[in-house]
Amino acid sequence: MTTTLLDALKQHTTVVADTGDFEAMKAFRPTDATTNPSLILKAVQQEKYQHLLDQIVRDSPQAGASELADRLLVAFGTEILKSIPGRVSTEVDARLSFDTQASIERARTIIELYEQRGISRHRVLIKLAATWEGIQAAKELEAEGIHCNLTLLFSLTQAVACAQAKVTLISPFVGRIYDWYKQKAGADWDEAANANENDPGVKSVRSIYDYYKTYGIQTEIMGASFRNTGQILALAGCDLLTISPDLLTQLKQQVGEVPRSLDPEHAKDVAPEWRANNEVTFRTRLNENAMATEKLAEGIRLFTADAITLDELIAARRPA
Repeated sequence: MTTTLLDALKQHTTVVADTGDFEAMKAFRPTDATTNPSLILKAVQQEKYQHLLDQIVRDSPQAGASELADRLLVAFGTEILKSIPGRVSTEVDARLSFDTQASIERARTIIELYEQRGISRHRVLIKLAATWEGIQAAKELEAEGIHCNLTLLFSLTQAVACAQAKVTLISPFVGRIYDWYKQKAGADWDEAANANENDPGVKSVRSIYDYYKTYGIQTEIMGASFRNTGQILALAGCDLLTISPDLLTQLKQQVGEVPRSLDPEHAKDVAPEWRANNEVTFRTRLNENAMATEKLAEGIRLFTADAITLDELIAARRPA
């Protein structure tokens, strides 16, 4: 019997669907699912999902834009959870990325909306940008039993701060790191020399994995934002990998073996140096990392723009 690359990958890693499309959940049978404003915006523009938007507007006629947006995210998350055995990640508005208290309050609201629908908070991960403020919000939320997924993570500096905050999960971005280095190199970029295990995004996740496993850090690592299947397969063995439907399809259509690339015992052999961390250290090291600084800021801007577009789309569905 032949084994697809997707099934072979699942032997080493928990596969997560990076989409807001319910049909993709049924097709690929992931354990978990992740969403963000961009994915929900893409999904809700499809005719087959517009009934959810109409229902949210109809059921809460007096609600403001932010409440309606949260209700829409939770409606999608609730539907997604019907098709998967694990957890769904739902994102706090990116416009709150530098406001710790507002992020905490928004996260509590999202969890309350899920619980009103009969969904346990243990099946939900609150997504927050891995700014210093977002990480501190996650620290307080975790203490309340609200589990968090720290996203837009591009550096070991961010990962160390997340570990100290005892967050449940982090999402280091592979593809966006790759994009930055490729753009910076310009005509000098050598695709073959920077592929698979040599990919700069893959190397970034490996450094975080080695650090976490060496020091017994319980925070889960979920590689995210992939540009090709080579990046995915080079991270086989990572705790989780969140993958778009297009790349899931490619993995499902190919057969073969997938060797484990990341392993806790090998990580301990590497034994990276322990890194102390506080706010000053975090901000200094992040500032020294041009790629991480630029991609974090860009990611927040992009998610903010999509959140604004989603607000406008919701407003347009209100009755005159």
